[in-house]
Amino acid sequence: MIELAFALRMLEEMKPELTSYCYRMLGSIDDADDAVQEISIRVWQRRDTFRGDSSFRTWVYRIATNLCLDRLRQAKRRALPVDVYDPALPIAEPRDTLPETSWIWPAPAFADQPEDNAVRRDTLQLAFIALLQTLPPRQRAVLILKDVFEWSSREIAEALDMSPAAVNSALQRARGTMEQSRLRSGAIAAEASEPDPELLSRYVDAFERFDIDALVSLFHEEGGMSMPPFTMWVRGRDHLSRFFALTRWHCEGSRFIPVATCGGYPALAQYVPDKDSASLVPWGIHVIAMKDRKILHVTNCINRKLFARFGLPDPLDR
Repeated sequence: MIELAFALRMLEEMKPELTSYCYRMLGSIDDADDAVQEISIRVWQRRDTFRGDSSFRTWVYRIATNLCLDRLRQAKRRALPVDVYDPALPIAEPRDTLPETSWIWPAPAFADQPEDNAVRRDTLQLAFIALLQTLPPRQRAVLILKDVFEWSSREIAEALDMSPAAVNSALQRARGTMEQSRLRSGAIAAEASEPDPELLSRYVDAFERFDIDALVSLFHEEGGMSMPPFTMWVRGRDHLSRFFALTRWHCEGSRFIPVATCGGYPALAQYVPDKDSASLVPWGIHVIAMKDRKILHVTNCINRKLFARFGLPDPLDR
């Protein structure tokens, strides 16, 4: 049996890494938070069963993984619009949507030390989360623990109740699937370069003035914008220009606040004018990938609940 005070202290210390693990497994930060709460409850309920045959951390991850596997049996795969649909033609205002549970949403930065394995930013980008969702759940768990958390095969075998040989086999299959992936989001991420603060500033300026020519000129020739929960997305400067013209009525007068996402890409919270008041109301979180000093893709995550999660005001004074 484990001492309660020790268990509570360890769980609190492990909370950021458990959250990032469950986020990668489930593809949803809300689901990850719920899972971590349930993990704490299960650890408390099962504390008498801990015999010290493995480390406390391994035992907790066994509980965490089993919980995620249980939830994934009932869940549909989450994705990004660019991986599910072709770019829109003809260009029109977005109308068709899918439920919130269909999409992968950004999460705030988990910690101030992105070099930590548990919170490595490159494995928390939206494209990487989307790629993980293509793996069978148990292979997903093996790959995360091995290639992200850098556990040994023996540790993974103990946590997942598998043999080391089965772990290595699952890892090989998972890596093969990842390498052969043809997801558009992965191709965008592979092309993306380091963030350019000057480009980001120009994007904010052009958008807030809603100067369409200036705004479109900031995009790469094949740059695009997607807008979950809307299924449509737009690619190419001409199509972007047409799209911005169609949505001027909604977006003109926007203001942006910089935010930090766990994936490391620059991000901006967009507020739009409220037709019923003098305030600005939350609209979307723009996650921006850049290439060669141009914008490669903007994932505009239109989900008002995200603003509270990022600690942003609602509404915003003009």
